[in-house]
Amino acid sequence: MLKHRDVWRAIDRLAEAHGMSPSGLARRAGLDPTTFNKSKRNTREGKQRWPSTESIAKILDATGATMAEFLTFIDGEGGTVRNIPVIGFARAGKGGHFDDAGYPTGAGWDAIPFPDVGDPHAYALEITGDSMEPIYRDGDTVIVSPASSLRRGDRVVVRTQSGEVLAKTLKRRTASSVVLESVNAGHDDITIPLAEVDWIARIVWASQ
Repeated sequence: MLKHRDVWRAIDRLAEAHGMSPSGLARRAGLDPTTFNKSKRNTREGKQRWPSTESIAKILDATGATMAEFLTFIDGEGGTVRNIPVIGFARAGKGGHFDDAGYPTGAGWDAIPFPDVGDPHAYALEITGDSMEPIYRDGDTVIVSPASSLRRGDRVVVRTQSGEVLAKTLKRRTASSVVLESVNAGHDDITIPLAEVDWIARIVWASQ
């Protein structure tokens, strides 16, 4: 499975390949020079943080590298690159093409190259709207892995039987319901009876 350190390592190696330090690469890309500092790779609570897709896009533009070239700098289990489908957030809702396990079905999706996350059914979900700010913004892409195990504190995508799609934090799961914590701290927790949950899948990568 793709790990935080794999992506940070790829940034370090891209910088090195172009004769720069990570700080120099950030500066060339028009980012704050501290963007890729070691201290920025974890939250204040010590939780590992992913680099944002926006910052990766900017360093690729600054160096002229493609995403495929960037992915070659990733080692370990995430080193194998494959194309995964990209699904618009609206298409994941009511009428979206998913099976009972939350796997996208059908053909004709757009696709992007991405490191193998250990789930052949993983896909990219493009966020639309502002309901999940400040963590997920309009245009952000999250990688969803339906086969990944779920633990308390994981960020997840949930689709209800009515077709509503939510990106939340899994706060608690019982034999009868799931309790979801909103990404936006200004919103209350949501409790959904399991009978009303169509599927729930873990977010394994996202811009933050």
